[in-house]
Amino acid sequence: FTTSPAVGLTDNGRLQALSVADKIGRLYRPSRVLTSPYARARQTAEIIAQVLDLELMIEDGLREQSYGALAGQPYDAVFTTAGYDRERVWAWRPPGGESLQDVRERVLPVFERLAAQHRGTEVVVVSHGGVMAAVRATLAGGWNHALVPPNAGIFLVRHSEGRLLTLEVPD
Repeated sequence: FTTSPAVGLTDNGRLQALSVADKIGRLYRPSRVLTSPYARARQTAEIIAQVLDLELMIEDGLREQSYGALAGQPYDAVFTTAGYDRERVWAWRPPGGESLQDVRERVLPVFERLAAQHRGTEVVVVSHGGVMAAVRATLAGGWNHALVPPNAGIFLVRHSEGRLLTLEVPD
């Protein structure tokens, strides 16, 4: 798990951001880019906004799940942490951190507000795996469908009248 929200993009991450910016520019007509304040997401969003000549806005509620005491630990550390349950990963809260359910409760109002504010327009949201897993779980009908997207992956969230409707994974 990352040690800090200040950890920035790698060279490969910058290449992925350039590639996804090109793809977004070919497939969509966004009006702006909204991003988590965390460095990797923010730097990705800066690249996308620059390539597409779009306004960039920081949205604190899009920050990644807090892993609390597990920050800086290898992913395998969860398996030896008290209370971890592979069958209910979304309900497990790392010591001093957030569960995926906590993330969902934080993020859904942000997505609903953004959908209401940007009716009739497309926006790019740059966030994190836990954030997108929470949105995907909601729109796909359960946590068993909450796959974490790949780095620089695209999920298309359709909305109408300020309500989130569906989630698609474009080719």
